[in-house]
Amino acid sequence: MGKIVISQNVSLDSVVEDPTGEEGFTHGGWFDQFMVGADREAWAAVEFAEAMKAEALLLGRRSDEYFGQRWNGATGEWPDRLNGLPKYVVSSTLVDPVWVNSTILAGDVVDEVTRLRQEVDGDIVVYASRRLVHALMENNLVDEVRQVVFPVVLGSGERLFDELSDMTVLRLVTAERIGDNLGYLAYEVVRGG
Repeated sequence: MGKIVISQNVSLDSVVEDPTGEEGFTHGGWFDQFMVGADREAWAAVEFAEAMKAEALLLGRRSDEYFGQRWNGATGEWPDRLNGLPKYVVSSTLVDPVWVNSTILAGDVVDEVTRLRQEVDGDIVVYASRRLVHALMENNLVDEVRQVVFPVVLGSGERLFDELSDMTVLRLVTAERIGDNLGYLAYEVVRGG
């Protein structure tokens, strides 16, 4: 059975909005601004290791566009792994996914992801895709949450878990330093607790 893993870069106050500064958010661009020194290489090592353990990626439409434009033509061990993974894009409007090796999941998100969990054995990693993350959390479909925490409090912006309707209990699996200034946290969702 597949395990749904949320993998996000977040500010210390859990903001996920506009990490690259391309969307016009007042505090956009925090990813590169606070990726200094040994942080980028250490971050890339963590992300590469995660990609090597993944069996599939699960994305929303906008994340498919973003990652597809950046990774489709890239080569090397990490891009080859990401491009080779099966990708599932949740969208009711998308006709042609951008990222290679992608399948559209156009039906009810709960039904589609529940079916996907039965078909894929291993980690199904969700990058970015804040709205999809909300739907998965609201419907108790998330098994693990992994966050790379950047050393900044942005004070405003869309947060990863804004406005969920209920509490979710998690158990810490891993907490470690990445590079000089980043933190890595992994939590598993506690079922029935």
